[in-house]
Amino acid sequence: MALIVEMESALACEPLVNPLTQAALHGITRALASVGRAFICLDPSFRIVHVSNLLNEFLGDGVAAALRGRPIEELLGTDLFGPAGQLRQALLAEQMREGWRATLKFGNSGPRLVSITTAPLLADNSGICDPLVRYLILLRPADEEEECPDAPIFCSGAVACSSAMQRIFRLVEALQHSEATVLITGESGTGKEVVARAIHQNSTRSGGPFVAVNCAALPADLLESELFGHVRGAFTGAVRDRTGRFELASHGTLFLDEIGDLPTQLQVKLLRVLQERQYERVGESSTRTTQARIIAATNIDLRVALRQGRLREDLYYRLCVVPIEVPPLRVRREDIPPLATHFLNRTTSQHGLVRRLSPQALRLLLDYSWPGNVRELANVIEYAVAVAKRETILPEDLPEEILKSSGGMVAARRDSIGTSTDALETRSPLPQAGGPEAMRFLEALEKHHWKRADAARALGLSRSTLWRRMRELGLD
Repeated sequence: MALIVEMESALACEPLVNPLTQAALHGITRALASVGRAFICLDPSFRIVHVSNLLNEFLGDGVAAALRGRPIEELLGTDLFGPAGQLRQALLAEQMREGWRATLKFGNSGPRLVSITTAPLLADNSGICDPLVRYLILLRPADEEEECPDAPIFCSGAVACSSAMQRIFRLVEALQHSEATVLITGESGTGKEVVARAIHQNSTRSGGPFVAVNCAALPADLLESELFGHVRGAFTGAVRDRTGRFELASHGTLFLDEIGDLPTQLQVKLLRVLQERQYERVGESSTRTTQARIIAATNIDLRVALRQGRLREDLYYRLCVVPIEVPPLRVRREDIPPLATHFLNRTTSQHGLVRRLSPQALRLLLDYSWPGNVRELANVIEYAVAVAKRETILPEDLPEEILKSSGGMVAARRDSIGTSTDALETRSPLPQAGGPEAMRFLEALEKHHWKRADAARALGLSRSTLWRRMRELGLD
């Protein structure tokens, strides 16, 4: 009797789907829920027409009911299901995707990293499947799944599939209830601000503002006013009161970029804010309080700045409560294809174009050293979209520095290895057989009894990257 009441209650939530389809969907949903899988159905316009109540366990009570009738991008984000979203485009092309990962977030609910499988509903003449049900989504907690090395992860605007970035995404999720100060380090262009925004968007402060300040962009006197504000008449040109960034970010997150360039006289004032949450506006004696959460970033080695006396030791340890290092793009090349596709979709959607990367162009992107990191890749894709005359982006549509770098690399390989240019152009740069990399891989493989998944984790690589390098080194 309880089961009948539950079914009737659930069916009443979806009056638009015919009764036969409703019964079938709820039977499938109950079966999948028993193994911890949430089930979602979408109509042709990508609105949710059926959702498993198991989603309440993922995100909180009431979420499943609130989602019915809502666009799926409100749950899984525009990167995946917006007009140019990769999973949306795959479903429109009648294609299935499996093992993609993204962060679930709806309303005030906390984020949850999940594995996503999507598929179009196959044509059916039985009358069971209502035409209103067009696409299917299956969700499961990502921490339960076996690593899927080639499947990208989407985390609040950040896209990657490398092991290094997966660790950062897991840390972002772990920080969702934390107020700890975070210090993000990494080369220029690696995406430090993107990580900072992901931390903010996945925190309890996501409803508040994200306020960014570049500490290297202004001289000390102007930066002090920018951070703390000033009162009218505090200095020449101060014709009215100004609200500082600490006050603007009081219920959100203040992102202090290039913190290593903060002038010495401001370091003491910042230290006081971090310790006591108090500050004064320029020209004002009364003390104000801020509740802003601080995330700082730098592209310099702060330990060197400590030794050189350019950074206070007490400030360093106040900032470096939770350190996050974003690796350069050249050491996580498996992230280049998903990033390139992400930037390509974003750029083409802005201009109403259709573009795709040819395999030859993608190979050149994989071979390039990327001194400008992810920012440079985004610029290269935007350039290629602007100059390409066809739907397919070819090597000649890429900037000159990409082509020059590839030409030098191919020539060097031809001289050292003696193979044909055509063969070389299909391969990545090869390390010397028996060299340090080969020895490092052999040691890891032997230590883990040639179990590639375990060896890859020990080396900090995905299984696909390890397997590719093994073949190139002749270790397979």
